[in-house]
Amino acid sequence: MNRHSEARLGAGFWALFSAQFCGAFNDNLFKTALAVSISFRALALGGLEPTVLVAVCGGLLILPFALFSALAGQLSDRYPKHRLLRLSKAVESGIMLFAGASMLAKDLPLCLASLFLLGAQAAFFGPLKYGALPELLPEPRLVAGNAWVELGTFVAVLLGTIAGGMLASSSPLVLAVVVEGVALLGYLAVRRVPPLEQVAPGLPLDLNWLRSNAALIRIARRDQVVFHAILGISWFWLLGAVVLSLLPELVRVQLGGGPAVVTFLLAAFSVGVGLGALLCERLSFDQVELGVVPLGAVGLSVFLAALGCVAERKVGPHAARSLMELLSTSRGVAAAVCTSLLALAGGLFTVPLYALLQQRARPAERARVVAANNVVNALFMVVGSVGLAALAAAGVSTARVLVVLSVLNLAVAAYTYRLAPTYLFRFLCWALARLCYRLKIVGAAQIPREGAAVLVSNHVTFVDWLLISAATQRPIRFVMHHGFLALPLSGRLFRDAKVIPIASAKQDAALLEQALQRIAEELRAGELVCLFPEGRLTRDGNLGCFQRGIERIIAASPVPVLPLALSGLWGSFFSRYGKGALRRPFRRVWSRVTLNVGAPLSPNEVSAERLEGRVAELLSEGVRPARSKRSGPSRRSVGDRVVTSSH
Repeated sequence: MNRHSEARLGAGFWALFSAQFCGAFNDNLFKTALAVSISFRALALGGLEPTVLVAVCGGLLILPFALFSALAGQLSDRYPKHRLLRLSKAVESGIMLFAGASMLAKDLPLCLASLFLLGAQAAFFGPLKYGALPELLPEPRLVAGNAWVELGTFVAVLLGTIAGGMLASSSPLVLAVVVEGVALLGYLAVRRVPPLEQVAPGLPLDLNWLRSNAALIRIARRDQVVFHAILGISWFWLLGAVVLSLLPELVRVQLGGGPAVVTFLLAAFSVGVGLGALLCERLSFDQVELGVVPLGAVGLSVFLAALGCVAERKVGPHAARSLMELLSTSRGVAAAVCTSLLALAGGLFTVPLYALLQQRARPAERARVVAANNVVNALFMVVGSVGLAALAAAGVSTARVLVVLSVLNLAVAAYTYRLAPTYLFRFLCWALARLCYRLKIVGAAQIPREGAAVLVSNHVTFVDWLLISAATQRPIRFVMHHGFLALPLSGRLFRDAKVIPIASAKQDAALLEQALQRIAEELRAGELVCLFPEGRLTRDGNLGCFQRGIERIIAASPVPVLPLALSGLWGSFFSRYGKGALRRPFRRVWSRVTLNVGAPLSPNEVSAERLEGRVAELLSEGVRPARSKRSGPSRRSVGDRVVTSSH
């Protein structure tokens, strides 16, 4: 992991980040100021209750995402995004002028109309923002960019909410000047976004709302990985909407706190999501790491249940506690910690999914995929609100609603991982590389992002294939002995990973031919195939002879071959060092391991001897042995030591 990656995100990204921050801040400032004015009856509409009007305010910001996301996605893909970004922020400045005038006139219908227009502007800005990120950032920085956007958005929401509450009691003129000033700052920032290419200039615009939204969903469903990411993001927004709706009641009834406590927990939630987003970037190998998604999912369930347990006991009727009074109690501290960790888990859960969505979507359809995500998000949030209302009507307490959500989240996660085992597989790769070992990947850029290739590596442990998988998000078809697929527990994992079973000609000639045929099919399909030409795990730490099967494979499928070298593993728990593998559980835990990826060899350069020699060179580079002036036999490193080759 490279530290201080934010310094390399580029001026264009930070211009977009600043514009997004100003927009999120302004939207929530105006919404909060309007909601407070309604609650204290400074603004009224007929005989409608303030509670109803405040709920309408929230709906008016969400409704445009359902109405206009399809058109927004089409426009974002059809026209240059930098021009639309500038137009969008210019329109926001005009809307804020109208909103400020509405507040000065104390005209509630016009204020509500302003809120709807702000929601519409945000609906058009969303596909532009997320669609532009992959164009402004290189792929290794995509996770970092999404992490900073998530952090900035939630901090802006928090600050806007606080500022809105403060300005609601001041002069409407001050409010009008502030919102217009922030809108102008956003416009000035977005003008620094560099020119972006027109990705789909001939795309026709479909103004039919139902047909265009159905088309969005069809586009998103073309790639099931992308669609699962959209469903995961939407599920988080459902959880977030319900939790944030429950917070005021939880504070008032279960904790006995006042308005300051609600604000504090909202702040804890916002900061927690942002910190989770940044932590996600730190836990990734400069790539879209899906391995942290299950970690975030488990965290969501754990801390939802924990928050429900903290809130299970109601307090007696008395004056609302101040923030300091509540934080002086164990329940108050536990509620704050659970809220923060719940949000942090949400950041871990969503950032890789956002980055995956942007990475996997076709450039000419990326904005429409983002728009589809907005539509599904809005739908899930509505479903969450309806479900919350039904549970409240049934008399289910706030604490039990949180526990129900925890159980539902586990069920959704289990169902998702059954449909898409990639997430669980990536978690195992990530956990092994980050928790069991400290994996350093050298030359990961050598692995092609698309197209067929064969990877060949030395074979030290039973988990080599998981460590190699950690180097790329591309699926790799590993060639393994057929006996591994018959194991009761790990066999399912091997099958989910589409491992290619193989046997020697002596053991099963028919299975060998099937394996070779399957390898050829995978390479024709443009996949990566990895094999271990030694044929078995090293028993003494030496690099074994490479078998000639690799030559037969490349003769049938002439594709580039990449040599890989794993060093630092010999003597670890999964190696055959000493009495054998899996004998001493804590042997060499969290040791330093290096995966060195060499330059590809063209098909006409491939031979077993040449690949063996290249892997040996990479092994020596991996352990950096002391240089000797004496000449002697070649030295090959396997694991954490350097050994003399026996051949």
